[in-house]
Amino acid sequence: MREGAGDLHIAFLGAGFIARVHARHLRALGGVRVSFASREGARAEALRRELGGERAYDSYERALADPGVDAVVVAVPPRFHRQLADAAIAAGKHLLIEKPALLSLSDYDEVIASRDRAGLSVLVGENDHYKPQVRTLRSMLASGIIGDLVMVNLVTVAERPKDADDWRNDEALAGGDAFFEEGIHWLHIAGELGPRLVAAQGLRPAPSAEPGPDRRARSMVVGLTYDNGATGSLLYSREVPSLLRGLRTSKLFGRDGVITFESNGAGVLARGRRRLRVHVPGPVELADIRGYRAMYTDWLEAMRQGEQPQMSLERAREDHVLMEMVARG
Repeated sequence: MREGAGDLHIAFLGAGFIARVHARHLRALGGVRVSFASREGARAEALRRELGGERAYDSYERALADPGVDAVVVAVPPRFHRQLADAAIAAGKHLLIEKPALLSLSDYDEVIASRDRAGLSVLVGENDHYKPQVRTLRSMLASGIIGDLVMVNLVTVAERPKDADDWRNDEALAGGDAFFEEGIHWLHIAGELGPRLVAAQGLRPAPSAEPGPDRRARSMVVGLTYDNGATGSLLYSREVPSLLRGLRTSKLFGRDGVITFESNGAGVLARGRRRLRVHVPGPVELADIRGYRAMYTDWLEAMRQGEQPQMSLERAREDHVLMEMVARG
């Protein structure tokens, strides 16, 4: 990739795993220069060397103070998102906030207001919003192949415990339990099928009594209600063994048929009364099966056009409203 003065310069606030993932996808798009900031300067420098970044900063403040930085990615635990979002907007930087973005509805309202005053583009890092499979499911439902949607059954089950020193074990850092920190992605998918998701009710199984490094509540069943009268369930767990560490099927039930799909994006089978459609991801979809490239393409275009991306703070706020319903039970 040729880098020039016209490229957007994006600094990562945080030098952990997710910064590495996002930086690789960003650089693959072209027209972008990346730098890294960490409270531990050596970590930022190591990541800069590994990924061919431009600069390493030994504090978030130094990155935000650099007039050559156009935008920042907040890639730290959720507890610190609001603080860094405020600082980034005050510094005039476009912004990507990892999801879950903020911890309260008032946080969303206040950051939206400051974003609008500053005229900046803010993306919430919900790559599932951009997954090819989500677009396929929405298109199939809209085509009427299974008729009116009646029931939804989403299943995401795997045994993936965190290490004892993982920050996600600290709910004060993560903002909540496993469902809040990661299940939010599946709650978002449930709301992207076509009908509007208007209510969610959470039922949390009793936590395991066995000692282990992962101390979080790691399972949740969520009842779903849509504005067209459809209902559904979301079964989430990170403590139940599954084939290939997460291979599961989900279903959308309509009055004229059923859509069955592998929850991670491997394929979709739609069976209507008179039609059968099979969708297997092609090379283009497989290249971005998790939606990262599409997400960043949207953000870069929004910054250049002075607009908000599809996965805006407003859309993330809708998910947070539902998450609070789940938390209330």
